[in-house]
Amino acid sequence: MAAEAPATDPAPRAAHAPRLTVVLPTFNERDNIAPVVAKLDAALGGHAWEAIFVDDNSPDGTASEVKRIALTDPRIRCIHRFGRRGLSGACVEGMLSSAAPYVAVMDADLQHDESLLPRMVAVLDAGEADLVVASRFVEGGDVGTGLSATRAWGSGVANALARKLLGVELTDPMSGFFMIRREMVDAVAPKLSAQGFKIMLDIAASAEGSLRIKELPFVFRERLHGESKLDTLVTLEYLGLLVSKLTRDLVSVRFLMFGMVGASGVIVHLASLRAGLITLPFDYAQTLATFVAMTWNFFLNNQLTYRDRRLTGLSAVKGLLSFYVVCSVGVVANVGVASWIYGMDPSWWMAGTAGAAMGAVWNYVASSVLTWRRK
Repeated sequence: MAAEAPATDPAPRAAHAPRLTVVLPTFNERDNIAPVVAKLDAALGGHAWEAIFVDDNSPDGTASEVKRIALTDPRIRCIHRFGRRGLSGACVEGMLSSAAPYVAVMDADLQHDESLLPRMVAVLDAGEADLVVASRFVEGGDVGTGLSATRAWGSGVANALARKLLGVELTDPMSGFFMIRREMVDAVAPKLSAQGFKIMLDIAASAEGSLRIKELPFVFRERLHGESKLDTLVTLEYLGLLVSKLTRDLVSVRFLMFGMVGASGVIVHLASLRAGLITLPFDYAQTLATFVAMTWNFFLNNQLTYRDRRLTGLSAVKGLLSFYVVCSVGVVANVGVASWIYGMDPSWWMAGTAGAAMGAVWNYVASSVLTWRRK
């Protein structure tokens, strides 16, 4: 009889299991990878940790650089994402891939002070909080030179809106540097949005007051390599997140953006119609204005609403044609519902609103599935 294989003792392996996972979402951060790993190594000496870089298929080869370092450092992991983009989605994916008791999120651009991580661990170990947030606005914190005057002002306004509208009791709800107990992430994850840039605010708002929160001061440092990923579109995403949370996630961030684009399309339609009537009969001018508005909506949605699924080249041409078809069916749905309601109750504004709402919902759902479907 063959000898029975000895049981594997899990204790040695458990001793080396990470207690902390640091999630670093990246896009075009190749030059920052080695420096940030070195800084984490220096700051977290004596702690069992790992770093998960979640890269959105950076064209500069960020994922390749992470994997090169991971060949000789088993604490480094890479999640290389294709066909999906977005800071919040990357953070959620990274956090949910961790088995460590604690999960931290920080930028890979060296603007967040990694030396604060051991203090965050100590707060969680002491049972003082479930979520520890690095704040620029508590005593001892500062925006430093990492933000321009305009961005610092905008951040202050965004913070005030979050506190006022969502009731989030934080001095810096826009902070992207925090540490949380992993089981809390698992509990709140189904409520989180994969869009946007402010995952910590989303977590705090979605938890609805169930998290014990402590803030620690930090100074926002200047970026050394690369360019900021924030742009004016992030403002709209942030406002969409506020509305989404105010409606308890009944209205998604993406649908709100789609609606805002549609509203701008109405203005474009009317302007085009007015210009067309100078030389064309109404029917021709209306048809031209409709196609101009649909084209406007497609490219703006492609740039903003579906930036994580953005179509380029021939795919954009095919997408535009499919969007024309989707919106044409939406017009039929709009008129059909409006006529049906008007037949039961001759209230033009109620019928018109219901028809417009039906058309908008159809266009959103159908274009998500057909035009900007996930690869």
